Amino acid sequence: MEGFKVETIINNAPYIIETGYFAKQANGAVIVRQGDTAVLVTAVISEEAIADIDFLPLTVDYRERSYAYGRIPGGFVKREGKPTDREILISRNIDRPIRPLFPKGFYNDVIISAITLSADDQFDPDVLAMVGASAALTISEAPFEGPIGAVRVCRVNGQFIVNPTYREIAQSDLEIVMAGTKDAIVMVEGGAKEVPEEEILEAIMFGHNELKKLIDIQEELKAKCGKEKIKIAVEEDLDIKEKLKKATYEKLKEAFNILDKKERNKRISEIFEEAIIVLQIPEEKKKRASLFYKEIVSNVMREKVAKEKIRIDGRKPDEIRPIWIKTGVFPRIHGSAIFTRGQTQAFVAVTLGAPGEEQIEESIELGEVTKRFMLHYNFPPFSTGEAKPMRPPSRREIGHGNLAERALEPLIPSEEEFPYVIRVVSDILESNGSTSMATVCGGSLALFDAGVPMKKHVAGIAMGLLKEEDSFVILTDILGDEDHLGDMDFKVAGTRDGVTSIQMDIKIKGLTREILEEALKKAREGRLYILDLMYQAIPEPRKELSPYAPSVVKLRVLPEKIPVIIGPAGKNIKKIIEETGVKIDIEPDGLIKIYSVHKANAEKAIEMINELTMDIEVGEVYLGKVTRVEDYGAFLELLPGKLSLLHVSQISDKRLKSAKDAVKVGDIIKVKVTEIDDQGRIKVSAKDVKESDEPKNKLIE
Repeated sequence: MEGFKVETIINNAPYIIETGYFAKQANGAVIVRQGDTAVLVTAVISEEAIADIDFLPLTVDYRERSYAYGRIPGGFVKREGKPTDREILISRNIDRPIRPLFPKGFYNDVIISAITLSADDQFDPDVLAMVGASAALTISEAPFEGPIGAVRVCRVNGQFIVNPTYREIAQSDLEIVMAGTKDAIVMVEGGAKEVPEEEILEAIMFGHNELKKLIDIQEELKAKCGKEKIKIAVEEDLDIKEKLKKATYEKLKEAFNILDKKERNKRISEIFEEAIIVLQIPEEKKKRASLFYKEIVSNVMREKVAKEKIRIDGRKPDEIRPIWIKTGVFPRIHGSAIFTRGQTQAFVAVTLGAPGEEQIEESIELGEVTKRFMLHYNFPPFSTGEAKPMRPPSRREIGHGNLAERALEPLIPSEEEFPYVIRVVSDILESNGSTSMATVCGGSLALFDAGVPMKKHVAGIAMGLLKEEDSFVILTDILGDEDHLGDMDFKVAGTRDGVTSIQMDIKIKGLTREILEEALKKAREGRLYILDLMYQAIPEPRKELSPYAPSVVKLRVLPEKIPVIIGPAGKNIKKIIEETGVKIDIEPDGLIKIYSVHKANAEKAIEMINELTMDIEVGEVYLGKVTRVEDYGAFLELLPGKLSLLHVSQISDKRLKSAKDAVKVGDIIKVKVTEIDDQGRIKVSAKDVKESDEPKNKLIE
């Protein structure tokens, strides 16, 4: 069976794309390999275009098969189920760089499916899948204006590495996944440990230079086996379009002077409805007219900014909307903040938890893993005034949450410094642009309010772009309409010292170094302004945790005492937890952490642990519980598992014929240890004990 193969070298390893002998009923199908990692990517295009839409109906599904990693799925059902968060995030990364590279007027369904067939311990399949999507489209009938290359860039010991191994990623201070054409960058997604903007830019340009190799081999593959592209038939009703423009243009210019989002959008809708009536546009052409109208609205907004340098809410291009901050919103929450920027508002809450409350995730690379810090983002419909019920988290919500989590994570203290599980939840109460960056700001404020010992605040801002031929305008703190009608959504988060998270999506065919440099510069200026306001609101983490948060008490025991604390089949540790309501974490080195909302419960747990770990000493006084009585004496339990014999002659100064005459099972007797023989047997006496002698144990029940 005939096949075609092209290859290059990336990070000293062969990088191969092949096609021709598998999945041949798809319009395009490739396998991309690096090392022993291999991903199958297919592209299927519908024969007919979807009528009356003005967007590309593109769907991307990336799935990781357990067999690729030599694993059987966990859980009761031994097969893969719904996509994991990782699979959703990778699907988004595949979608974002290819979507802007389809021509206007192409509205056929495009389905991209990517399956990890094999995976080694070196190379992540995610960037291979991104290249695979481009390659499958490039050799298919789809009028894709690529190809693109996609790589991961890390920096280890000051050196940039393209498509690093997992080990190199773990050692890096910067990790960026990016895609681009030969001439420009089309997508960036990544994080860093407070890396300056100029170094982020150098990493992006390094990656852009390297990914050109992947474009070259795709073009080579296309020359070998590429199919003829679909011709696009664009139906333009120029008469309606021109009439609609004349009827609405001046009114739209006035509408864009309305500062309130809802009022402005209401007026824009009214202008269209009025024009439909005046122009007597027939019902069957209303849908097409609405698509023309969207284009007119976009052009009016763009012209206003380009010519007047005034945005639709009255701001200058680099001006940030008014910011309002409130922390400690509700006393029962461990930490909370409201961050409002214009008509965008995030309510963010922090919950502190004990070990055992970590997020458990099934990683087919590592097996079962846990997350100590997690951020969840929710976007309820009421935030945009939509009359819709709330639904489970969408792909967009998962992506925004991941972006905000990545921004805050480098500043989260280690478990040794702050032994809590940390959950941040952002509920968007109002939305008019950049809710993910509002989540970053609100998350940092709420973490400070919760007393999490973060060393610095983290803020985020979204940048926009309006580009016309060789001129461009960078917009700071974009509105929802500026995101929708503009050319770029460039989100940058970080501290005063550097970037921690970055994400860029564009709607044009790529960005130059000049635009990226200007956007990063303006983003830093905006971020520093917001950080100043955040430090004014709450300059440092609170010194004390909320009284409703679990407190943690630490104590250390000898490692050999751990089995005693746990007890047979966990009997002792279960008893402590049941009687005190605390949560206990025991480290192999003997460090014990006790989590409890109530201090008294923690103290009781400590006493019970001390009871279990205490050593018996000759000459010391103890309380003993009678467990058995014989004529010759009584057996007492001084500590769990520590029995002693109280001889009948040592019970009292009076002469007793039998110990049964003086004591019974269950009695508590204060005794002094008189001897521990070579075999560890403990002998005690009650005769020399005074009323004032303080026992070393308390026999907690």
